[in-house]
Order: sequence, then C-alpha cells, then structure tokens
Amino acid sequence: MRFHRGKKGKRLVRWGIVFLFLGLTLWVYGLFIFASTIPSGKQIPSDARTDAIVVLTGGSGRLERALDLLEKGHANLLFVSGVYVGLDVRRLLRAIKKEDYAIENRISIGNAVDTHQNATESSEWAQVKGITSLRLVTAGYHMPRSLMEFRNALSDTIKIVPHPVFPDHVKQDMWWSWPGTALLIIGEYNKYLIGWVRLNLQMLYNRVPKTVK
Repeated sequence: MRFHRGKKGKRLVRWGIVFLFLGLTLWVYGLFIFASTIPSGKQIPSDARTDAIVVLTGGSGRLERALDLLEKGHANLLFVSGVYVGLDVRRLLRAIKKEDYAIENRISIGNAVDTHQNATESSEWAQVKGITSLRLVTAGYHMPRSLMEFRNALSDTIKIVPHPVFPDHVKQDMWWSWPGTALLIIGEYNKYLIGWVRLNLQMLYNRVPKTVK
C-alpha cells in the first residue's frame, strides 16, 4: 500500500516538474515576443495632427515631450493623466520650469494611479471633449500595455497615434544584458499579462447573460 502511494506521489512530482518547465518555457518565449513589440528609437512617430495629446506621467521626458508637441501645433488640447492630487496645471508647469502659461487653458489633468485608471479617465475626458483622435505619449517600454488598456477603454471611433519616449536609462538594444532594463521589461511584461487576463475575464463576464431576479 505504501509502495503504491510512493509511486503515485513520485508520478505527481514528475508531472508537476514537467508542467512547471512548460509554463516557464512559455513565459520566457512570451517575454521575448513582448520585448519585440516595444517601439525602438529608430521608429519615427507619425506626424499626423490629432484632436488631443494624452501623456501618462511616471517617467522622465514624457511631460516635456507632450508640451513640446502641443506648442508645435500637433494638437489643440493636452490631457495629463496621473498627476498628484492637489497639483493644478500652473503648479505642474512650474514644477518642470515651464513658464509659458499661455497654454494653461489648453491643458487638463487627471489623478490616475495606474495604467488602467489612465485609460479610464482619459476615455471619460475624451468623451466630454468630443475627441476623435489622440496622440498617446508614454515611455517606449510602457507603450504595449498602454495601448492595450486604451484600446479597451476608448470608443472604436477614436484613433490612437502612439508617440513613445525613450528614457536614457533604458537600454533596449540587447536589453537582457542590462540588469536594470531587464528587470524593468520583465516587470512590464508581467503587468501586461495580468492586464490581459483581467480584460479577457471582464469580456467573458460581460457576455454571460444576466438572470433577472
């Protein structure tokens, strides 16, 4: 009896190791596929004019690039998503040493704390403003997840023009050989997977007929 239990236990362990290995292999394969979708500095963003610019805070150079695009006439409006609560537009401009307050009335801000909320509050703002196209400004490594969330949150009629920013500390060429960049991309990949699962579960839930009580 003990002999059979021992064999069964060993078989379960072996199968567990096999499934763990397969899962890890798929995860690594997916990681490299994900990394290949991250925009590179060699890709030039479209210069098409849009109704608005949406910038997601949280990284160097994003807000500065968005303001530069606004001043150069790439859009009439700018929405800054992810601003600290209590920080208004003027203080935000002052914080990055931007003294041109003439553009202040063209800028709106939101207080999202993650990418999902970025997409949600940007969608609500776009609906209020009647936006039909927007330029999405965020870091290159953050763009795949941002596009996934924004395409889910925004109306299908709103065109999104990706405009990635490339921080100097992120080394995308041979990223696996740079520990800091590797950890950043791995973390972003895991967040992408979590977001993908959440969005698909939400989609399935919405398709299930609701019983009338």
